Amino acid sequence: MRDAMVLKAQRFVNSVYGSRIGTTVEETGETDWATLYALTRALQYELGITALSDSFGPTTLSTLTAKYPKLNADTVPSPDFCRIIQAGLYCKGYDGSDLDGTYGERTQAAVTKLKTDMGVQRAFPGADLTPKVFKALLTMDAYVLGPSGTSQVREVQQWLNGRYLQRQDFFVIACDGRVSRDTTRALVFGVQYEVGMADGTANGNFGPGTQSALKSHPVKQGDKGVYVQLFSAGMVVNRRPVALTDTFDSYLASAVRAFQTFVALPATGEGDFSTFAALLASYGDQSRPGRACDTIAKVTPARAATLKAAGITYVGRYLTNPSAKSLPEKAIQPGELATIAQQGLRCFPIYQTVNNDAADFDYVAGRTAGYAAVNAARDHGFKRGTRIFFAVDFDAIDAEITANVLPHFKGIKEAMADSGNPYEIGVYGSRNVCARVGAAGYSTASFVADMSSGFEGNAGYPLPTDWAYDQFVIRTLGSGDGQLEVDVDSASGRDTGQGSFDRPRPAVPDVAFDTRQVPALRADLARYMQSIGRPDMGGVGDDAKLYTNAQAVEAIQDQDALITQLSNTYKMRKALIQTAVYWAMRDYSLADQATDQQVADHHLSGSGSVRDSHTGIGEISAADAIQAWNHCIGWGFATGDHRDPAKDADLWAVWQQLSKDNGFSVRTAALVHLWGTRGRPGGQLPPGDRVTTPRSMRLDLVEFEITELLRRYRAWDPDVESQTHQSLAVYQIFEKYNSIARNA
Repeated sequence: MRDAMVLKAQRFVNSVYGSRIGTTVEETGETDWATLYALTRALQYELGITALSDSFGPTTLSTLTAKYPKLNADTVPSPDFCRIIQAGLYCKGYDGSDLDGTYGERTQAAVTKLKTDMGVQRAFPGADLTPKVFKALLTMDAYVLGPSGTSQVREVQQWLNGRYLQRQDFFVIACDGRVSRDTTRALVFGVQYEVGMADGTANGNFGPGTQSALKSHPVKQGDKGVYVQLFSAGMVVNRRPVALTDTFDSYLASAVRAFQTFVALPATGEGDFSTFAALLASYGDQSRPGRACDTIAKVTPARAATLKAAGITYVGRYLTNPSAKSLPEKAIQPGELATIAQQGLRCFPIYQTVNNDAADFDYVAGRTAGYAAVNAARDHGFKRGTRIFFAVDFDAIDAEITANVLPHFKGIKEAMADSGNPYEIGVYGSRNVCARVGAAGYSTASFVADMSSGFEGNAGYPLPTDWAYDQFVIRTLGSGDGQLEVDVDSASGRDTGQGSFDRPRPAVPDVAFDTRQVPALRADLARYMQSIGRPDMGGVGDDAKLYTNAQAVEAIQDQDALITQLSNTYKMRKALIQTAVYWAMRDYSLADQATDQQVADHHLSGSGSVRDSHTGIGEISAADAIQAWNHCIGWGFATGDHRDPAKDADLWAVWQQLSKDNGFSVRTAALVHLWGTRGRPGGQLPPGDRVTTPRSMRLDLVEFEITELLRRYRAWDPDVESQTHQSLAVYQIFEKYNSIARNA
């Protein structure tokens, strides 16, 4: 909201310091970082610092401390120096005395109120502005209760400031009642100072030295003192219903038992090390046992025995593997689930492809993930009702959760609904990711990435109420054939995985499509295409599309016998061919039709300006078709004569076949995929890199390979990335119905 005095502060820094500090700020009347950075530079200028910076860093702080350890009416060196202070006060919402340049009663009262709100007035009494308080003044931190803050948290923040601000590496934290990374780090600083760590050693990280020292300071009912204060502060910042106290009474003991039960620790009601650690770091006591684990290692009988000996019951394994080259055992292996069941273990499935950047998440990717996870879970034999945990394996900030992660899980939920809701949806990620996905109604339980304590989405956030698994440490278990590395997880009992499984669906060849499934296939495709803004007759003008969903499905069904034959001959999933043709038909527009006419005119009368185009139900150019056929003839995949795309006669002959003969287009689409396995130019991999073996395809391509082949099929398309991204869900929809047919 526009504030007249903030506007005056902005005009002051621009008029007095703009040319001196090399920057001006927008005069909006609203406090922002740009204004505070400019005030910081103005202060540096007044201090004689020549290398100006937006950062109020060690040089600024040390120079200010050396020159003016206490700023007051007697020590402020100039009116403009005082106006910097007053401008900062206005930006913080305090009375800056009309920027009069005098450290008078109004300014002194404002500084006193600021220090009181920070909680440091007792440690630093009076109206003197000390260097660390000055540093805090030039931040966006608030020192009054915010709209989403609590008075209990604010009391903790003020207590920490007042008790520890005189220590070297402790700086003023916000006192807005909202738990942040700074709040939790300040609490760890407090623990380090109380256990005797020196300045320069204490760093706010809950490391081995801090943990070792803290083990000597458990607290229990009847205890009093600073360790009880630190422990109760930890309870407060973890959103437990207590207040900061120095007395461990029965009420606190009861709250501790409830917390211990919630986080799956022994409910003793005492502040032992494990409980204290759970309050201070997302991973807690990493020496504690866990009843669950997740691993990229195949669970063999020997490894299963190792897991059981370690007290583990629940094992998280991955449904798919983006690339089988680097982590060959990441995905569930043939026979593995049977071993898990026979050994008395239970498995909870995890779906993860790349998923390590915000760009990997959106609605379309979510739809694809939902379909792909259902197909993979059915292939492995997971029973209906199993919960699949979909991974968000990066530190998503709030804006990314809103813009990327939530739409992604909306897509997953809708794909699951299209599939008849065979499985529950779980989420793996930071505490904040898990809580927000659950609150949006897109998941029913969380698998929390608490081992990543550095995640912004873990620091300052409580364990989600719907947590099922809590990942807290990496361990290598067993020896010899039984050795494996696992991420150890606590288990709440909210999810128990599966201990028995349906018969897995092996990688058998595709068969003829079951015509009874055509209406359901058509409906699934229509819903998906509608959801991504591609309705049946979408577009206007030249961009208007010419084929409806029903027409595309019908054309593919008309060629089903040929597609099945090509699939079996080349060990190629039918869905690769079906997706290429379906997407091509749904993409064909009035503009494409006009271009095709130009090609015909060029070869028939010489009047057309276009020699070749992507035509037919496979949207393949004659030049690409010739190269694909030549490649496959050379490798023995096809028979025929080599043609030359540089010759008009060859180009025209092939173009006409593509345009008029649907069977030829379908056969050529399969050969284009085979050409793609050899590294057709235009893919993400170098041209010479192979997706699979050179003389055949495989029925068990991993997801990266499927993506790459679909990308290479449309390598000519300037929008190939988006087209490939959107078509992956179409592949999974076709695969859903093909798998029904081949496993009937």
